[in-house]
Amino acid sequence: MSSVKGHSVAQIIADCLRRHGVEVMFSQCLPSALVQAAEDIQIRHFMYRTENAGTAMADGYARTTGKVAVVTAQNGPAAALLVPGLAEALKASVPIVALVQDVNRLETDRNAFQEYDHVTLFQSCTKWVRRVTEPSRVIDYVDMAFATAASGRPGPVALILPADLLIANVDGESPRSASLGRFPLDRTLADPARIEQAAAWLAEARHPVIVAGGGVHLSGACKEVEAVQQDCFIPVMTTVMGKGAVDERSPLSMGVAGYALGKLSPGRYMRPVIDQADVVLLVGTRTNQNGTDSWKLYPHAARYIHIDVDGLEIGRNYEALRLCGDAKLTLQDLHRRLKGRRRSDPSVESQIAGAKAAHARDIAALESSDSAPIRPERLAADIRQVATSDTIMVADASYATLWVACYLTSLNAGMRFITPRGIAGLGWGLPMAIGAKCARPSSPVLCMVGDGGFAHVWSELETAHREGTPIVLTVLNNGCLGYQKDAEDVKFGRHSVKCYFAPVDHAAVARAAGCRGVVVEKAEDYLPALREAIASRETTVIDVITDAEAYPPITFFDGLDGIREGRQPGDGK
Repeated sequence: MSSVKGHSVAQIIADCLRRHGVEVMFSQCLPSALVQAAEDIQIRHFMYRTENAGTAMADGYARTTGKVAVVTAQNGPAAALLVPGLAEALKASVPIVALVQDVNRLETDRNAFQEYDHVTLFQSCTKWVRRVTEPSRVIDYVDMAFATAASGRPGPVALILPADLLIANVDGESPRSASLGRFPLDRTLADPARIEQAAAWLAEARHPVIVAGGGVHLSGACKEVEAVQQDCFIPVMTTVMGKGAVDERSPLSMGVAGYALGKLSPGRYMRPVIDQADVVLLVGTRTNQNGTDSWKLYPHAARYIHIDVDGLEIGRNYEALRLCGDAKLTLQDLHRRLKGRRRSDPSVESQIAGAKAAHARDIAALESSDSAPIRPERLAADIRQVATSDTIMVADASYATLWVACYLTSLNAGMRFITPRGIAGLGWGLPMAIGAKCARPSSPVLCMVGDGGFAHVWSELETAHREGTPIVLTVLNNGCLGYQKDAEDVKFGRHSVKCYFAPVDHAAVARAAGCRGVVVEKAEDYLPALREAIASRETTVIDVITDAEAYPPITFFDGLDGIREGRQPGDGK
């Protein structure tokens, strides 16, 4: 029991944050009373430059630690800049508590400075939003915020705090001692009878496949997926967000599924294994468009089993045997019931090994290419030489996500690959990497971004430098919005000249912010620059001049080369 007699509301909130295990608060300087109260009890104040990026930092922190992250902001325009990052967290099921200052209570609806309807603002991008007006209820609402963020399907919440409320005093006693800051807060087991039915289906299946989504990481269920894979002899594919759920070097690992099955994709060579699947076990996936290649990837005749903590997601796109519950607990029970009922099938392992070998042969020339501008496949091959199972790989949205997902390798069950796949906003790679480094200072954090997305958040290089969170950032500098350009070519047979940028020296931008900056124009120079950057333990931008015609293996782009060949002079740049 802790006493709250004579404390300000800001102090009470700070005490609640500490009780919930909060060690870092991503903020600028507002709400000032709260920031100062948190600093007084040694909660780290991690100062971002923009609220949009600060929310992405909180997101990367939460995904890496398994703890509810906290971000704060001023009312009005600052609060509005939280919306994109909270929307990403909502769709990606990442728990964040946003603490937002509001105008004084007696100034409500009087057109006070930067007054805005924050409750309405946040209703579309959070699980829960409340405005607190009574000092005596603040502990109740802080606990509700953390419980809502961390329970069920995790996600962001917003608590609106009038400025004068924060400096009000509170008398009384708080009997609360529960810590609600880790997720999943409550683990629930799916219906045991249905788990037994799932075990029976998998036991009798000739060609079962597991598809592991991002919920596997959120549940901390990677070891459980691996146990079912290895002990029950079932091949595993992951979604992009699920990448890292298993060791991709395993004979029963098939890489990344979904829309990344275009030409020269490792997963494309696995299509025969997918096509013959008779039972598909979906774990922690929303079965969204990208994860299923527009819902065309998996066989219609297969039977589906779906494990998810959110019952609404089960059966949304594939009618399935419903295992509504926590992935970790449910997989543990499924493993217990299924182990010993399936035998190893050497022909499946041989099929997967053959697919991996065929891909390796076909991609070898690009991975060793010395061409200039540089091929991203070559960069990925070099990153594989320095990455360890402790490395955290982060990618921005757009092409960077696909280069990382397709051509880097998960080295153990639980290796972290962090990408913004909720709503996939450009610019979040760098701040997510900063948040991940804040969460795990001892782990190398390597981040890949395109020049288009990087331009959204250059300012956060200063944040990385000032806060002592050294990351290595590879900028794919192709001078254009690659995804946009290529998508227009596929859809219209041409693209707008406005897909192109003026040249930018990103290494100079880095140096201006106090970081290291290196320009790489020759393929042979990238690996030494990467090793030197990791060894330096300083935030380093490696500005790599890359091929604007290179595109990752997206199924939708399979005909792109032919379209380019038939393009007339003047159709695009």
